Amino acid sequence: MPEARTQSLRRLLLIHELAFLTLVIITGALATVWGYWWQQSSLETIRLHGMSHTAEEIRSLVFKQMHEVTAAALEENPATRELDTRYLKTIQELFNELRRSSAHRAEDYAVQGMQTAFSLLQSNLRETLADPYALNRLVRAKLLDPEFEQRFVADFETAFEGFTGLVAQQIGRQELKVQQRLAVAPWVLSVPVLLGIGLLVLTRRRLTMGFVRPMRAVLGGLRELSQGGAHEALHSDGVKEMQELAQGINRMAAELDKSQRALIDQERQAAQGGLIPVIAHNIRNPLAAIRANAQLLDGSENAAELAEIRGGIIDTVDRLGRWVTALVSYLHPLKPRPQVLKATELLAAVERLLSARMSEQGLLCEHERWDEEARIEADRDLMEQALYGLLNNAVEASAPGATLYLSVTENDGEVRLALRDTGGGIPFRPEPSELTPGPSTKRFGTGLGIPIAFKICHTHGFRLEFNVEPGLGTEVLIHAPAWRPAG
Repeated sequence: MPEARTQSLRRLLLIHELAFLTLVIITGALATVWGYWWQQSSLETIRLHGMSHTAEEIRSLVFKQMHEVTAAALEENPATRELDTRYLKTIQELFNELRRSSAHRAEDYAVQGMQTAFSLLQSNLRETLADPYALNRLVRAKLLDPEFEQRFVADFETAFEGFTGLVAQQIGRQELKVQQRLAVAPWVLSVPVLLGIGLLVLTRRRLTMGFVRPMRAVLGGLRELSQGGAHEALHSDGVKEMQELAQGINRMAAELDKSQRALIDQERQAAQGGLIPVIAHNIRNPLAAIRANAQLLDGSENAAELAEIRGGIIDTVDRLGRWVTALVSYLHPLKPRPQVLKATELLAAVERLLSARMSEQGLLCEHERWDEEARIEADRDLMEQALYGLLNNAVEASAPGATLYLSVTENDGEVRLALRDTGGGIPFRPEPSELTPGPSTKRFGTGLGIPIAFKICHTHGFRLEFNVEPGLGTEVLIHAPAWRPAG
């Protein structure tokens, strides 16, 4: 990918962010348009149903007016005119509401036609009410012919049916339009999904070609270098930072190889002393570059693979730091020669080695639980070295006259060796994966006792853990498989 060779990681991540920002904008725009249309469609449906309801209400009031006003006129009720006026006012307000709700010329004509028919009906009704003979005739006709009322209001009914038919037709068209758009909706909604997939594939490819693959190559080269294996020159691929990192590692490897060849004929200890500063000087530069690249990823919405790469960068930094520290003490892997040992004998031997120092400080050593039958399979010298460093730390941390507690227990196929002091607790919590030395408060201490103990336990397949109680003390536990006779 030629364009990835010249652009920086920051620019690559910016493109990644802009791509997904574009997706968010498009999705938001589609949602806004769809929401606006749905709102307008709902409002139109509500308007049409409201007009239909208003027309039904007008028709109902017209029939009620005819019945009640005619009945009042027959009874010669003086309130007949007031009743008729009240009905006319209410019906007129409903017609005004229809006109305000009208949105098309056809609706205006239909409302006007219905209002004209109503005016004609009112004129006929007033003439009838004004003529007592005609009124009595009307009443008799209604009694003799139930269909007379319908013929009397036939023109109004025709106008009413024309209006309601028009509204019903518009409601039908509106419902059809909604159905059509709902049918298209899945295809419209699939646009941002397909666009998102396309952007994801495109940006992922650019990130993979410009950063992920080059970083994998760099991590592989660093692993080989940290393990002391042969190192092949890394290709300067990817973004600008990755090219600089690969070139820096190649220079570091070349300098390291040159330094190693120059120190072949020197004494081993002198060789280690000359080699370690070169390694530390040349490795710390790429470590800083790796961390700088990892920090560039913090502000972006990264996919799972980018998070994994970021974790890989930080793990590589920690692994290289542990490697530099490990070279201070030893360069070659441990090769234990296991044998069956009593766990109590190991602790007792270390206790004897430190008895003089404990006596000087007035320290007591108490055996809390002491299982003489608990056996493990381990290298005596290496385990005594690990236990010596751990117990020596406890001695150094204890106040004069304090008590140290040792125990050996066996339970569920596991032997547990425990050392506990009351020295206030170490100022850090060691972890099995952290082989870098912890802070040392000893005048001549190197802080390497705990890392060496971790490595020895790990080589044996044992588990070493620390329970720190700030202000009280530290308990060191070694968990080892219990030895059982074969057969």
